[in-house]
Amino acid sequence: MLRRVIALSLLLCCAPAWAKPRWQELPPTPAPLVGETAGYAAVNGIRLYYARIGSGPPIVMLHGGLSNSDYWGHQAEALASHHTVILVDSRGHGRSTRDDQPFGYDLMTDDVVGLLDMLRIPRADVVGWSDGAILGLDMAMRHPDRVGKVFAFGANADPSGLIEGVEKNPTFAAFIDRAGKEYEALSPTPKDYGAFVDAVGRMWSGQPHWTEADLKRIRTPVLIADGDHDEGIKRAHTEYLAATIPGPGLLILPNVSHFAFLQDPALFNAALLAFLDGQ
Repeated sequence: MLRRVIALSLLLCCAPAWAKPRWQELPPTPAPLVGETAGYAAVNGIRLYYARIGSGPPIVMLHGGLSNSDYWGHQAEALASHHTVILVDSRGHGRSTRDDQPFGYDLMTDDVVGLLDMLRIPRADVVGWSDGAILGLDMAMRHPDRVGKVFAFGANADPSGLIEGVEKNPTFAAFIDRAGKEYEALSPTPKDYGAFVDAVGRMWSGQPHWTEADLKRIRTPVLIADGDHDEGIKRAHTEYLAATIPGPGLLILPNVSHFAFLQDPALFNAALLAFLDGQ
């Protein structure tokens, strides 16, 4: 099914020769969905923002570093007809607070587990992008009883998987600038974006640091996915993840980058639904 989706996209997405390639675009961040129910969970010393929409088996959606849960708007809309979609602003991101603890993937994963505890959800699928994908894989390693499937888009297992100088890429630089404006509009500490970026950057420089043995502990069904023009993740590293985690799928979406879910939401959603629901 995934191969057919990709082939169809290649036929339909062709743009005029003078148009800007889709993978160089940064479409607008979606607005929050009408019908979302929002709240805060007191977990691990912070107030963690979340929103719920839809009904059915639960799916937790985890965004990338520096961003917020609004980025998942196109996907939440597609999933909400058959799932309870739980959108989370990671600690210090979006509307969530942070404390003096340094950013760390284990801590942020434990925040998600704390939220599930508060919501009395014993087990959920996880859809993650970038840092959110890392959280999904970490959850599969350390809390395997709490996670069903993991759709991991744009993940890395250690800092060697990152492309050096990604912040200078025009598309990624535009994202960083946009993220700053969104931080100022949403954050409880709107003037602290610089300090926030520095703190997240320290995490990126040393985490995650998973060994091959760590990855081979995963028994959760996983789809490792990325765009064929990802600005920040090395293709060889994505392939390494898929080759090392026991039994995962590997999906490389065409003509998109680290921001595929915005650049081609129809293709992204088709891949997501095919993995989660077998459609």
